[in-house]
Amino acid sequence: MKKLTIWKSIRRSKSNEFSIRTVNDGVLMSRQFYITDVFHSGGYSGNQLATVVDTAGLTSDDMQVIAREFNFSETTFLMGGDFESGYDVRIFTPSQELPFAGHPTLGSAYLIREHVAKLTSDTLVLNLAAGKITVTFANDGVVWMRQKQPEFGEFLDKQTAADALGLALDDIDADYPVQSVSTGLGFTLVPVKSLKALKRINQQGSLGFGIFAFTREGYTAEYDISSRMLANDAGISEDPATGSANGCLASYLVHHQYFGGASIDIRVAQGFEINRPSTLYLRASHCGAEYEINVGGEVKLSAEGRLV
Repeated sequence: MKKLTIWKSIRRSKSNEFSIRTVNDGVLMSRQFYITDVFHSGGYSGNQLATVVDTAGLTSDDMQVIAREFNFSETTFLMGGDFESGYDVRIFTPSQELPFAGHPTLGSAYLIREHVAKLTSDTLVLNLAAGKITVTFANDGVVWMRQKQPEFGEFLDKQTAADALGLALDDIDADYPVQSVSTGLGFTLVPVKSLKALKRINQQGSLGFGIFAFTREGYTAEYDISSRMLANDAGISEDPATGSANGCLASYLVHHQYFGGASIDIRVAQGFEINRPSTLYLRASHCGAEYEINVGGEVKLSAEGRLV
C-alpha cells in the first residue's frame, strides 16, 4: 500500500511573515482551517467565518468549491504576506468571490494576529481585492476596521423597495431615502418605520447584491439600531452580521444626519431572526467630503480542523 504523506508547516520570520507550504504525495492533501464567530454576543452567536490557512496550490475554482462546502456567508483564504506589506486574503461566498466584506476582514485579521503570525502589534493591514484595510485591536476586546470612503449611489423608489421586501409602502420610513451605498461592496439601504415591520420582512425580489433594512428601534434597550441583510443573489438568504453593510449604514446615517448630527457612536443589532444574535459597533463622522467610517465587534475562535 502506498504511504500517504500529509504535512503542513507555517514558517515565520522576524518580520512576522508567514508562508504556506502543504506537502502532498498526489493521493491526499490536508488543509488546516479555523472557524470564528465574528460580532458575537456571547455563546455561539455572531457570524460564522471559515478560514483556510493551507492555500498552496488552490485555484480560484478550488476555493469556490471549498466555500460551498462550508456554506457560511463567507469563507476566507490566507494567501501569505508580512507585517510590513500587509497580509493577502481572498473572500468567497458560496457562489462568488467578493472584493471586500466586513466580518471576513475582522475574523481573518484576528486569526493572523492570534494564531498564525502571532503578532504583538495592535494594528495590521489586510490586502483585499478592494484595497488595503487597516484593522485595530482595542484593549476591551473589540476589533475595529477602518473602511474606505463611501460612494453614494442612486435613490430607489420606495414602493419598489417595499415590494422586494414583502412589505407595504407604509412600512418604509418616508423621512429618509432608499439608497445604494458602497464602502467597497455595495448595498441598498432601506429605512423601515418599526421593529415590527423589520421582523415581517420576507424577500420577494432583488435590489442589487444585498438589501440592508434597518430601524431605529432596538431589539433590547442596549441597541440604537436593529437591522437585517438579505442577499439571495449571492446565495445568502440572510446574513447574521454584515460588517461591510454596516459600514455603508454608518456612512448613510452621518450623511443624512439620521441621529441629528454628522457623527455617531452607536450599537447595532443583527441576526436575531435567524437565532445568531450579533452586536456591531459603529463610529463614524464626516466633515465636507471626508468620511471616517469604523466598524467594530468581538471575535472568538469556535472551532478548528482539517479539510481532507
